[in-house]
Amino acid sequence: MRHSNLDWRIVLVRPRNPLNIGAAARAMANFGLRELVAVDPFAPTWREARESAVGAGPVIESARAVPTLLDAVGDATTVLGTTTGERRQLDRVPLSLPQLAPWLRRRKARGRAALLFGSEKTGLSNEDLGRCHALLRIPTSADCPSMNLGQAVAVCAYELARAGLLGVQTPPARSAPSDAADLEALEHVFERTAQMLDAVGYLKPKGRNATLLKLRRLLMDLELTSSDVRILGGVVAQVQWKLEQNLQREQK
Repeated sequence: MRHSNLDWRIVLVRPRNPLNIGAAARAMANFGLRELVAVDPFAPTWREARESAVGAGPVIESARAVPTLLDAVGDATTVLGTTTGERRQLDRVPLSLPQLAPWLRRRKARGRAALLFGSEKTGLSNEDLGRCHALLRIPTSADCPSMNLGQAVAVCAYELARAGLLGVQTPPARSAPSDAADLEALEHVFERTAQMLDAVGYLKPKGRNATLLKLRRLLMDLELTSSDVRILGGVVAQVQWKLEQNLQREQK
């Protein structure tokens, strides 16, 4: 049976080969996944994608291309990124695939869940990974850690199905209402907080990016509800307003 609390979206970030998009769509269809989004795809040719998407016509027909990652996952309450961990200074230990189901259940995840796969050439960037609630690693050999994009989607989809986290018969309905804050709301608070910290001189040029990565990670790990984010956003907005008022008085 489908896990009643999660609706899954597969997100391919900057895919370079339309045949890999098709292979990913076919893997999705094999396991009952229906929603595919490509972020800033490299010269996409959907006709070529269809050629390798045998039996996955509905997935390709409904697939979307969007310019930014936030466009793809802004409404998601759980965002997971896949990585081999190579050439990356990860700020947390990736989950192995068998650890995913227990992690989701501990988190009581519900609503929209997005599973991210990076470019065939470079994988997910540090910025992409920073927008994920958790990272996943397929336990491949150290001698050949990187997988073909379509194969990676197939392995992850199989694990979701094996763990009872999705169904294989009916297309997913739209997300059920969730108390968890979605990524777009978290990003809004993050951006306003960064502006405030810049205004008070907390963010120093040399360490600014590293500090902001840690701040985003903190917001993601707090598992805030929509109500929490509204309160936190209101606090930040009030502090910003007060700072602007003080600045205007000083300039008079």
